[in-house]
Amino acid sequence: MPSYFSSWFPRKDNPDNTSASIPRKTSQSYNVPTVFDANPVFDSRSLWTRLRTRSDETPTTDHVLIFALGAASGAGAILAWRRWGMRLRTAEWVTPNELARRRWVRGVVTSVGDADDFRLYHTPGFGWRWPLKIRRVPTRRKDLKDETIHVRIAGVDAPEGAHYGRSGQPHAEESLAWLRKRIQGRTLYCHFVRKDQYGRVVGIPLIPRPFLPLFLCKYFGSPLALEMLRAGTATTYQESGAEYGPWGREKFLRVEEEARAARRGMWKDGVGIEMPGEYKKRYSAALGASAHKEDVSVNGSGVDDEGGQKSGLLSKLSAMLK
Repeated sequence: MPSYFSSWFPRKDNPDNTSASIPRKTSQSYNVPTVFDANPVFDSRSLWTRLRTRSDETPTTDHVLIFALGAASGAGAILAWRRWGMRLRTAEWVTPNELARRRWVRGVVTSVGDADDFRLYHTPGFGWRWPLKIRRVPTRRKDLKDETIHVRIAGVDAPEGAHYGRSGQPHAEESLAWLRKRIQGRTLYCHFVRKDQYGRVVGIPLIPRPFLPLFLCKYFGSPLALEMLRAGTATTYQESGAEYGPWGREKFLRVEEEARAARRGMWKDGVGIEMPGEYKKRYSAALGASAHKEDVSVNGSGVDDEGGQKSGLLSKLSAMLK
């Protein structure tokens, strides 16, 4: 132990925690400057005794040290809370710094909108599970508003459902039902990768395996994307910027090929089906051509009878399908 820290504790040869060498102020010497020993090595009293006896004096090294330790502890607690205790409410809370660290996030799936994305309620820290369950995940829709992260599952592309009056792809409902049954209401870990053009967080979800503690999920969890490919509810996403995690693109394609050979899910009728990527491109091109025709054909001014609302909707749909 360094000699300085050894002075924090009373010496064995001075059990009364007193030091005859340190003068005390008296009524006779009130106006006389008192000289204290500035070297704490030779002060046999404990730290607490010195702080109590010097409370009315000029701040000493002990006071500065205690203040520094308190400030460092407070700063460390704030940093730890921001790293492990602060809840990310929406995708906007996922900053570039969070993405740069490739952070793992634990949460509960509150809803599944499409067959390749879901809503995640972030549950950091403790208190969310028994036997120390003191916090709860909301279940009502109004309580979940602006409280969940929109996650796009990385590496896969599922059949498109019916939206905005356009027909959906075959097996879209089956794929959506499978995903809801698999993750709705479950706790999982998600590895955040980046954000897409719609503001969603592209993530790699891992589902806990049976009989393993939840905290081991991010090491030994089952990858949701590979489960979807194995069940035949999605295809491998191969556009630019695709993320496949530590398994790689070849692993994804191999699992997809196995599902095709076994005719599972969307492959049960054979392999001659329209891929989700092809479907999106076809509808995007059709909507773009329709929007252009609406703009140039009505009244010769580019505005239709409803003030351009219809063509604006078509342009929005075209952008969503790209």
